[in-house]
Amino acid sequence: MLENYLPIMIFIIMGVVFGVAPIVVGKVLAVNRPDQAKLSPYECGFEAFEDSRMKFDVRFYLVAILFIIFDLEIAFLFPWAVVLQDIGMFGFLAMVVFLGILVVGFIYEWKRGALEWE
Repeated sequence: MLENYLPIMIFIIMGVVFGVAPIVVGKVLAVNRPDQAKLSPYECGFEAFEDSRMKFDVRFYLVAILFIIFDLEIAFLFPWAVVLQDIGMFGFLAMVVFLGILVVGFIYEWKRGALEWE
């Protein structure tokens, strides 16, 4: 009975080894030369020590929306393509509506200039 769980246990052990080994190797072999620039906080392209009420460009939000649009599209297209024969015309039309909504979002991003970065 336990021999049925052996492949699962090997998979778990290999996953832990492949996940932890690069971290351990990096900690052991890495050169540690911290300086002020490396230790300073950095987030979203802005200095962390400025006023919290400062204005910033809306393009950061537009890029995030663009990522979500294409991420959702790919995440839903693969399972849909696998079961397309089973779901028939209703599933096909539902995906056409979904992709149409995503295209509207893409056109919005394009018109707002999110694809053009200076």
